[in-house]
Amino acid sequence: MNQEIRLFGAIAVRPAVLALIPRFESATGLTVAVKWEVNPTVKKQIEAGEAFDLVIINPPMVRDLIASGKVKAGSEVAFGRIGMGVAAKAGSRVLDIGSVEAFADALKSAASIAYASDGTSGGYFLGLLDRLGIADAVKPKLVAAAGGQTAAAVGRGGAELAVVPVTSILAAAPEVMLAGRFPAELQSYIDFAIGISADSTDAEAAKQLSEFLASPAVDDILKARGVERRRENA
Repeated sequence: MNQEIRLFGAIAVRPAVLALIPRFESATGLTVAVKWEVNPTVKKQIEAGEAFDLVIINPPMVRDLIASGKVKAGSEVAFGRIGMGVAAKAGSRVLDIGSVEAFADALKSAASIAYASDGTSGGYFLGLLDRLGIADAVKPKLVAAAGGQTAAAVGRGGAELAVVPVTSILAAAPEVMLAGRFPAELQSYIDFAIGISADSTDAEAAKQLSEFLASPAVDDILKARGVERRRENA
C-alpha cells in the first residue's frame, strides 16, 4: 500500500524541506503530503485533532505534544536551526547591519518593516526592539504580515525591509535579497525538531522520513537554504 505520509511543519522550514522531499520520494517510492503553518498554529491544530504522521516545529512544542500524547515518546530528533535576517528588495542599496549600532540605525531609518506577527520570529523581534531601546521609533513603522508572506511583502513593495528567518528570505529570491543576518550579539536561532505522531497510520514510513530529514547526507542542501546543523563530531 502506497499511502501518503502527512507532514505538518512550520513555515520557516518549508523552503528547505520542500527541496528534500522529491529526493526522498524517488529513493523510497513513498509520497509526502505537506501542510505548513507558523509554529504556534501547528501545535494548536494538532492539539485540536489535526491528523499527521510527522511534525517539524520548535523542540519545546514537540515535547508538549509528547506530554499530551500526540507525539510518540522517544521519537523526537533535532532537525536544525535557522537564524534571523533582514530582507530587502533585490537591487536596493547595500545595508550596513554588521554591528548592533548599525542594525538599530537601519531599522530606525527604514520607512517600513514587515515582520511575522503570528510567528516565533515576530515575537523575538518585538522583544528585541524593546531591548535595544528603539521600540518607540520603530514600532509605528511595522507592517504585520501573515506567516510565509513576510519576505514576499518586500518584493511586492508592501514594506522597505522585512525581518524573518533566513530560509524565508532565500526562498523569496529573485525579487528579494538577503541584506544581511542579525549581528551575532542579537542573533536568535530558532531551533526545530521532528516528532512522529503517536497515531500515525504508517509509523514505519514516518520513521523513514524522519531519519532521512535528520541524516547528515542532506546537510549541504539544508545549509544552502538557511538551515544549520549542529553535529557533535563535525
